[in-house]
Amino acid sequence: MTEVVTYRPTPDELSYTFGGREPVRTVKPGTILELSTEDCFGGRVRGVDDLPSVVCEFPYLNPVTGPVHIEGAEPGDTLAVHFVEIVPARDWAVSSTFPHFGALTGTHTTATLQPPLDELVWRYDVDVAAGTIRYHARRSDFSVEMPLDPMHGTAGVAPASFESRMTIVPDVHGGNMDTPELRAGVTAYFGVNVPGALFALGDGHCRQGDGEVTGTGVEAAMNTVVIVDVIKGQFAATPRFETDESLMSAGSARPLEDAYRMSQHDLVTWTADLAGLDTLDAYQLLGQVGEAPIGNVCDPNYTVLAKVAKRYLGGATAYEGMHERLRTTARDYLSNR
Repeated sequence: MTEVVTYRPTPDELSYTFGGREPVRTVKPGTILELSTEDCFGGRVRGVDDLPSVVCEFPYLNPVTGPVHIEGAEPGDTLAVHFVEIVPARDWAVSSTFPHFGALTGTHTTATLQPPLDELVWRYDVDVAAGTIRYHARRSDFSVEMPLDPMHGTAGVAPASFESRMTIVPDVHGGNMDTPELRAGVTAYFGVNVPGALFALGDGHCRQGDGEVTGTGVEAAMNTVVIVDVIKGQFAATPRFETDESLMSAGSARPLEDAYRMSQHDLVTWTADLAGLDTLDAYQLLGQVGEAPIGNVCDPNYTVLAKVAKRYLGGATAYEGMHERLRTTARDYLSNR
């Protein structure tokens, strides 16, 4: 029988780094984890009058739940994390603009002379049963309904070389990639750098556009179910994602073109190996059928994904069918709950 472990952290149990923290739980490969996560503001921004600069304290932003130690995961392995379910925990969510954060404002690394943006908060109504959220403009009566599309902006494992990284930083260990592709039904693959992998996740969004242009999605606390497993002796050098239809590789770096190149390089070499293609043949193929969803263009590193539909790969299977096996476990869990 598949083991199910439930963990609902208290505020003082939340973490703000990947690495440098003892695990909150130890589980076996194949375990189903029922987790709750807080939003990027730690639940402190609850309405339009709660300015993050007033109610939040830097660097205590973007908390994650975990880390979780997975037995048998060793450096050189890959951790597989299947996202079974991501459900908003409250009937509201928030988003914001910041004076010096986002893609369309001056920052400390891109100094400009124009005035900083206003700090504003938007409160969204969340209707899980209807599968919708509602946006309300701050400076007019405009309002519009949007489909609910929950995802996690932040997920990953402990970095290598004894590093401890702020959760807001995306890199090869995962972190704050802010890609809308990290939704239910996806299996994420993270290269293991330390014993136990030390997996953590947070930063739930009810939905988010590509690029996270304002620096925030529709930020929400989540109740999330994942399944964790270990792929022995194979190391994912950068995060990879798999759905029923597609394979994806993530690159996180600055400048943006380096993040793009990292993701493309990994997907070209990965699919060449899977499909038994020469590297340049795979390069040519992905050059015509590949996609490049943008994760974020705001964080200390930017994130870009390279994506290809499996139907172009001649039936190639990643990690000996790990995604399909975890999908079966997920379906059994959901049907028997």
